[in-house]
Amino acid sequence: MGSNTEIILAQGHKNIKASHHSTLEITKDSYLSAMGDCIIAVGANKGLNDLNIEFKKCLRKPNAKLSILVEVDGLIEVVSARGSENLSLLHPTEMVIRKSDFVSDRTLAVHADKAACNLSRELIKKLTNPAQTVKITLEIVP
Repeated sequence: MGSNTEIILAQGHKNIKASHHSTLEITKDSYLSAMGDCIIAVGANKGLNDLNIEFKKCLRKPNAKLSILVEVDGLIEVVSARGSENLSLLHPTEMVIRKSDFVSDRTLAVHADKAACNLSRELIKKLTNPAQTVKITLEIVP
């Protein structure tokens, strides 16, 4: 695996709704309230701060393209997004992928083609199982 790929392992949670219309989020936190409607996975083994320095450099390049593969029990969903030179990529626990171009310390990528509500309901149903492992592959594509 090169400097332009990161693998994140996380878990499902009974409160996952994935109904947010403009963002989706992965968090290292294991607790999820019923209000967290953008969260698709909890208990992640990485936050933004944990990503490889070279990966972060590539993601901050103008026109950087990011492919986000969400794999759950044989189902795969792909989200395409963009990096930005404005990304800090320093948040210790959260990664937020946004449809907009808004950037905060929690932002992993912008201009995504999907938010939480756009993910397959079959995939989301599997994510409501706390015993379910989720593999998220982040790949910067040429």
